Amino acid sequence: MFPAASLLTIIFLALSIAGSPVEIDNSPITLPIARRLNLSDGPINLLQRDKARVTALRDNSLSTQGGHTFSTPLINNAIGYLITVGIGSPATTYDLIVDTGSSNTWVGANTKYVKTKTSVDTGEPVAVTYGTGSFSGTEYTDTITLGTGLTIPSQSIGVASTSSGFPGVDGILGIGPLDLTNGTLTNEPLKTIPTVIDNLYSQGTISQKMFGISFEPTTSDLVTNGVLTFGGTDATKYTGSIAYTPITTTFPSSTYWGINESISYGSTTILSSTAGLVDTGTTLVYIASDAYAKYKSATGGTLDTATGLLLISSSQYKALKNLNFHIGSETYALTPNAQIWPRSLNSYVGGSSNAIYLMVSDIGTPSGAEVDVINGYTFLERFYSVYDTANSRVGFAKTSYTDATTN
Repeated sequence: MFPAASLLTIIFLALSIAGSPVEIDNSPITLPIARRLNLSDGPINLLQRDKARVTALRDNSLSTQGGHTFSTPLINNAIGYLITVGIGSPATTYDLIVDTGSSNTWVGANTKYVKTKTSVDTGEPVAVTYGTGSFSGTEYTDTITLGTGLTIPSQSIGVASTSSGFPGVDGILGIGPLDLTNGTLTNEPLKTIPTVIDNLYSQGTISQKMFGISFEPTTSDLVTNGVLTFGGTDATKYTGSIAYTPITTTFPSSTYWGINESISYGSTTILSSTAGLVDTGTTLVYIASDAYAKYKSATGGTLDTATGLLLISSSQYKALKNLNFHIGSETYALTPNAQIWPRSLNSYVGGSSNAIYLMVSDIGTPSGAEVDVINGYTFLERFYSVYDTANSRVGFAKTSYTDATTN
């Protein structure tokens, strides 16, 4: 866990919330979201913190009670995306991590919960253990305000009496699948808790139970460049059409936003069709150990002890080929530039200023281990992604930044 007092470098993103369904040309509600680099221990040991989340995702063994399954959601404390939300009436503001890998919304890690006339104590104990943190406390229902005109009455929230592993933030806004809330109510372990997406839909605020996310490559420590849309997609953030693929049936990837995919480097297949998952809380792209070995050999990368990332020379960078993710009937190519850490941010991960580091890493188990790929932020900053709860599918589209050379 990290100390409560933290030195944070903030990369500001924009968060656009859409209350109207389907395609949105100009969202009437735009909220700020911050991409936080947690420098509480000095330069980020990115790989170590990233892998704490990856290991929990990969090794997530569900317990069973009465035939029902439970899982553990995860948080990566190295890099997070923060949204300021209001809770109560009058509202108190809280900075929450936006996370697709967990589904409980809770507050109180730093700023304490303030009861108002809209606060209702359900009396239910609630607790969640994450990959690198935890909280426990009491469930309340209250009004959440995400922006002018976008409120969620009677939203379940956890109010932490104790928490660990969340320096500089107040809690989480969980937008993962509903089933990730199973087992979090101590006295009602078989009960799920409606997420903010569920309630926006059931209350008629949005007409589709889905959300879209747009990130763009980030090369400086102060930039506004992200959009989250509830209830549909933002057509200004992608090109062409969105192609959907169903949630995989392979467990435990099926617990999250999991998909089936295969990978090729150039024209050479390095990973046959297998289960992976899409995760905003993981920074890098992780692939099965045997696929990683093939990728490492093909690129000529050597393991850099300072960062834990693969290091390549300028000549090796010029020789890089596309890393292709075959999902459904579509191919999504990470270009050579998309495979490298932004060189202007090398110092943040303890790297040399002129070095070139690859953002593909070893998941830690051979293929066939049921979570063989994690498409993290490295992938998502090059493609628009859509999370369709109602139809149990994930969609992708190219963007104007798919082939960007800014890294």
